[in-house]
Amino acid sequence: MAALTPPVCDFDWPAPDFTLPATDGQSYSLQDISGPNGTLIMFICNHCPFVLAILDRIIRDTSDLQAMGIGVAAICSNDPIAYPSDNFENMARMAETRGFPFPYLHDADQSVARAYNAVCTPDFFGFNADLGLQYRGQLDASRAQPAPPGAKRDLYEAMKQVADTGQGPRDQIPSMGCSIKWAA
Repeated sequence: MAALTPPVCDFDWPAPDFTLPATDGQSYSLQDISGPNGTLIMFICNHCPFVLAILDRIIRDTSDLQAMGIGVAAICSNDPIAYPSDNFENMARMAETRGFPFPYLHDADQSVARAYNAVCTPDFFGFNADLGLQYRGQLDASRAQPAPPGAKRDLYEAMKQVADTGQGPRDQIPSMGCSIKWAA
């Protein structure tokens, strides 16, 4: 498994709009997700070992960020035919079993992943209240194995700064993960 790394943050890049179905039976647009102090869009999936290694931390950090007025959603854009563990039914099962505190959206035609230039799972896009990109870095030092307890919470700290100032940190360490599984 070759890990991919997304590009560095393109500050103030505008968040592309979308409307996608969620595992809770509703559909959500970017406006529905957006929070008064920022918005976090995460590209994740069910099977990626990089995502699975940090899923508990994603849930912890996004809950803390939502309490600060940051809107959060996760999107699965993987090809569900080639990767059935990432199909909508399995997404719904994971969201319910793990108690996701955010909508888990299905990008069946992969258009949202393409609009965001998503590269891997996980790929984090942290926007300010004006929906300008301020963070595209790692959750923490975890890779396919969790970082040690007490590791710096890069995503959390960056989004807290965005909520407080509207600006993300200039120094960011890219996330790393499995490639988006594009349909043939």
